[in-house]
Amino acid sequence: MSDNPPNRPIPYSLHIDDALLDLTKKKLDLARFPEEQGDIGDDDWSQGAKVKVVKRLAEYWANGYDWRAEEARINAEFNQFKVQVDIPGYGPQVLHYAHQTSSQPNAIPLVFVQGWPGSFLEARKIIQPLTNPPNPSTQAFHVIVPSIPGFGPGDPPAKSGFGPMLTARAFKILMVDVLGYKRFVTQGGDWGSMITRSMAMQYPKHVRACHYNFFPCGPPPWYKAPLTMGRLILSSYLYTNRELDSIKNMQYYQKEQGGYLKQQSTRPQSLGFGLGDSPIGLLGWLVEKFHEWMDVANYTMPDDEVLTFVMMHWMQGATPGLRYYKMAFAEEGEFSIRETFARYFDVPTGLSHFPKEFAMPPHDWVAWVANVQFRREHDRGGHFAAVECPELLVQDLRDWFSSETVKKAMQG
Repeated sequence: MSDNPPNRPIPYSLHIDDALLDLTKKKLDLARFPEEQGDIGDDDWSQGAKVKVVKRLAEYWANGYDWRAEEARINAEFNQFKVQVDIPGYGPQVLHYAHQTSSQPNAIPLVFVQGWPGSFLEARKIIQPLTNPPNPSTQAFHVIVPSIPGFGPGDPPAKSGFGPMLTARAFKILMVDVLGYKRFVTQGGDWGSMITRSMAMQYPKHVRACHYNFFPCGPPPWYKAPLTMGRLILSSYLYTNRELDSIKNMQYYQKEQGGYLKQQSTRPQSLGFGLGDSPIGLLGWLVEKFHEWMDVANYTMPDDEVLTFVMMHWMQGATPGLRYYKMAFAEEGEFSIRETFARYFDVPTGLSHFPKEFAMPPHDWVAWVANVQFRREHDRGGHFAAVECPELLVQDLRDWFSSETVKKAMQG
């Protein structure tokens, strides 16, 4: 790829070498598993991934899961490309992306950005209904799904410093300079939320509207927003039930689920020796996240879906995805992740709130940093909305991006 001219896309098909597949099988056959303590119930995940679940998935991975069939389906479902771009402040970087165009003349370019431990495959259930809706009068989209470098087939950065701020620059180059979309809209969850927020801040002339199903931010300073702080102090009386649940979700995440964040944002490479060499280690690490962050009362990931998501990080040796946390929190500058948490941006914004999402704060917190024009609450769904309840997310994207607000923004 490095020999190709910049900004010239090359068609790509996903392929994992036989040697890695053979090695994976050998490692799975040699795996050791921890023992559950006798007083921990079958449905108690408080100590992490359940041994019986990981054992069952590992057995299927070794003796039943057909990666080659899955690989063929992915290549049939996604038009994939790689392209080298030159990023200001960093240098050359190869990007992987999927690009599905619509035949409808009013289609809007939409860039969908995923997070960890996901990959571009998070768009798998929504890309067709977005590009080819059943009714010609329904808003359609040209859907672009770039991989964060180091996630799935995305080439990992060769040097340090590549976090959300630079990812935003890279994806702007992809959209504007490579694909020629001068105005477009964005959808982001997890890291995708932070990347697309940075895109909106850096390039508001190109990013004309945004949508999020994940929006981390804190309350504004009390001296700037005393009414918001008063509402927080009296939250038990003044917050809606959904807002109270959101606070509980955030508190539970910080108390019980945030350990991975500290490890991956400080010493990811040390963790990578284990997760990048042991398929069981990586499987256990990710399965626990899927269980804890999804609305498991309403959606259960099929075994093939679990293993395919794991393969997207196993193929890279896991470490690049872990390292992204380190790079993100080390960023400095006007559009770094720490700045995007607290800085207001005026690009019209829509929000979808799924009840098991752990980062969707009360509406007056979000309104302090975003120009929120659309907000919809759902009664099911969690962190992986495009996977768990794709039809709800698709409808929200259609409704928000076909609104008069967005139409005017795309024209102005």
